[in-house]
Amino acid sequence: MEISESLSTKLRIAMLLLFGIFVIRGFAQTSVSASQIMEDIREGKSISYENATIVGELDFTYMAEKMPDLPRKSKWWNNGGSNTVEESIGVNVSFKNCTFEEDVLAYIHDERSGYTFTADFDKDVIFQNCNFQRNSMFKYSDFDGKADFSGSEFQRETTFKYAEFDEKADFSEVKFEDDATFKYAEFDEGASFKNATFKESWNIKYMKARGDFDIAGLDVRDDVDAKYTKINGQSFTSYLIENQN
Repeated sequence: MEISESLSTKLRIAMLLLFGIFVIRGFAQTSVSASQIMEDIREGKSISYENATIVGELDFTYMAEKMPDLPRKSKWWNNGGSNTVEESIGVNVSFKNCTFEEDVLAYIHDERSGYTFTADFDKDVIFQNCNFQRNSMFKYSDFDGKADFSGSEFQRETTFKYAEFDEKADFSEVKFEDDATFKYAEFDEGASFKNATFKESWNIKYMKARGDFDIAGLDVRDDVDAKYTKINGQSFTSYLIENQN
């Protein structure tokens, strides 16, 4: 009887220890190299990570890969060519509860060569409840599918200047610790900035939005530059007055 009880106790302890290991693994963040993600995209693989730390600069423009094959500045400049090099991301991109330790780049202007590198997203892009610890650059990016940045935190410079969103974009519950730029951005099917927090300024100058534009609970600590902004044809001020509770 004592032997049976002893074995039963040991079995329960072993099961508890095993359960604890699974719990720890479940909550721990896995480290993933940005270079591996970029390689997978190149191979046409959809990207889906949850509870992961992304290590290294995530460059959707593939600037380093393209630069050696580009003509020097003097050649394209004298021939009246374009200095913009575009990349199309043709797979779904999904990050949930992830941390980005370095820059996340869909836009780079290289001063030395004079080239500007941009990236467009042909399918869904999800950065949900993510932490961007460095710069986040999405200038000139076209988002053809879903664009969901809800619940994320941007700790450094962030720009969506000239970005275009074909479907309703979700920036609800987002926190911007530094200046956030949406100047000239276009939202074709509306956007949600519900309960979004801007610790510094929010630049939406010349921005255009059509459809439902949700700014309930919006908190901007510094200032909003909304000069020439149009929400369903109205000025931003008129839109606020008409939609105030």
